[in-house]
Amino acid sequence: MNDMILERRQNAPFFIFPALEATGLVRHGFSVRDGGVSTGPYASMNLSFTMGDERENVLENYHRMAKGLEVETAGMTSVFQAHTDKVVPVGRGDAGKGILLPKDPDEVDGMVTNCPGLTLVTLHADCLPLFFLDPVNRAIGLTHSGWRGTQKAIGIRTLERMESEFGTKREEVLVGIGPGIGRTAFEVGPEVAEAFYELLGDARGNEVLMPLQLGTYLLDLTLANVMLLLEAGIAPQRMFTADLCTY
Repeated sequence: MNDMILERRQNAPFFIFPALEATGLVRHGFSVRDGGVSTGPYASMNLSFTMGDERENVLENYHRMAKGLEVETAGMTSVFQAHTDKVVPVGRGDAGKGILLPKDPDEVDGMVTNCPGLTLVTLHADCLPLFFLDPVNRAIGLTHSGWRGTQKAIGIRTLERMESEFGTKREEVLVGIGPGIGRTAFEVGPEVAEAFYELLGDARGNEVLMPLQLGTYLLDLTLANVMLLLEAGIAPQRMFTADLCTY
């Protein structure tokens, strides 16, 4: 089931979870390829500064996304993602990092905050974005979860960080699992399959892994995260997924 819808605001298209927006507490979005000014292989809404695109084009793309989301580019912050399970709190002093200012050098794949006006930014190719909203303590989290991050249970690490920083209770949290590589496209080798069987056990491992030939498997990364987060205490009616494959 796809719980996301495509919005276009100020000519910036992005996907949202209506259930998160309906709280009135948060604005969020998952960008798509169009709506920006980048050209050639970067066309058009490229938000990476490290792929060879012109910096002024990337900045203009961020400005367009910010306008569509009704936030300030200067309030955006991002981290140096490296497929870790590290989650850090960020605050006003982190505003602009990774967009208008240099990123911190630490390898981090999740951020949490209760700072109004601060916009968390993560970059994704085929890895999943995990959106967390604690409506009681008015705190959010945003996490980059590929197969390595999922195997390290970074979604649970995010919840733990929100608990320690803001007093978050898991049963009150809303979670959105955004677009990523789909089960029919994500082929993995035996070492990855073994890691997920070890993480989930045989029965649940068989649900997220479909064997192919020569020891390869198809991996359902979204389902693996759903299983982990349900086990961690997220209420099923408060978790939403995107049936959208980025491959």
